[in-house]
Amino acid sequence: MFQVNQHYLELDESYLFSTIARKVEQFSTSHPGADIIRLGIGDVTLPLSPAVISALHRSVDEMGEKEHFRGYGPEQGYAFLREAIAETDFKNRGIDISPSEIFVSDGSKSDTGNIGDILGERNVVAITDPVYPVYLDTTLMRIGKTDKIRLLRCSEENGFLPEVPAVRADVVYLCYPNNPTGTVMSREQLKRWVDWALENESLILFDAAYEAFIRDESIPHSIYEIEGAKRCAIEFRSFSKSAGFTGLRCSYTVVPHELKVVTADGSKVSLHYLWNRRQSTKFNGTPYIIQRAAEAVYTAQGQQEMQQMIDSYMQNAALIRQGLSESGYTFFGGEHSPYIWLKCPDGLDSWQFFDRLLERCHIVGTPGIGFGAAGEGYFRLTAFNSAERTAEAIGRIAQLSSTR
Repeated sequence: MFQVNQHYLELDESYLFSTIARKVEQFSTSHPGADIIRLGIGDVTLPLSPAVISALHRSVDEMGEKEHFRGYGPEQGYAFLREAIAETDFKNRGIDISPSEIFVSDGSKSDTGNIGDILGERNVVAITDPVYPVYLDTTLMRIGKTDKIRLLRCSEENGFLPEVPAVRADVVYLCYPNNPTGTVMSREQLKRWVDWALENESLILFDAAYEAFIRDESIPHSIYEIEGAKRCAIEFRSFSKSAGFTGLRCSYTVVPHELKVVTADGSKVSLHYLWNRRQSTKFNGTPYIIQRAAEAVYTAQGQQEMQQMIDSYMQNAALIRQGLSESGYTFFGGEHSPYIWLKCPDGLDSWQFFDRLLERCHIVGTPGIGFGAAGEGYFRLTAFNSAERTAEAIGRIAQLSSTR
């Protein structure tokens, strides 16, 4: 009989957010009149900007014209988008990234999971705990539960920032601004990781999906702001939260030309070549109309509209932080990230607090245990709702706190 990938059977029974969806559906069925406010899954609520909508309309019209119709596009992405990305996101910040080092894709979730295709199974992989589940789950899918997975505990004591491993690791996932804790790394802290990776010939997989939410320019937006990072790091970025593309799906991954690995026979091979080979085989490229929409984000109008969207969400984050502070909660994040990481009150575990918020306040958040064992006792709220609904949610939490 045929066999399956046994590693899939080692995964937890259900993905975190599908479990949340099931619990909310059950509650809604038994409480049909409940006005539920969702501050859980990090999905955006503001509509696409006018610049993006105009670009979509124009490109759709083009696809209806014989002389402008586009079929299969380049797997790496159209040059017009890669050039706009290189100029705005990197060169304008003094970072030397060329368009040829950029790969356009359909989401950083896809790429951070798929990157393992070009990595050997013998690598020791370090992953922060708590962590965005995709990093751990896709690693488990590939190599299973082995001693080659090292969890880097992040806690209040270390400011939810991982310590550089004392024992060697070949690959490490870092995400800053962080999901779920909302914390950020300073330039000095990120430099320690780059120096460590160069010294140990290790690879950093750096998820910068939330860099656009950084409010302090002293905090690095890209790992490539650190000298030497192009020789040890791959960076992932996304339009999902910054430009509201969760329903359009567009992202990009940067794999520098100078990033190389030593093979079993001692020769060096370019990771850029390997990732391009992988994408050319397994991916037919992000749709033309989506890439034109992403290109519009880099126009003057698009940049202004994107910033307005980000400002709106960060105002919500500030509102949540203020409300939680006034209600006596201990929390982190929300200053340079749309995520607020709070400590569960009254000794509740994270699922118990989830149930309390849902049942008493009709608010949905995300239990910290879903991000790893070190997330137990914590809870994630997101700023991705309207200002009115966010204010209503904080008011409900304040009422709950006053009756504790």
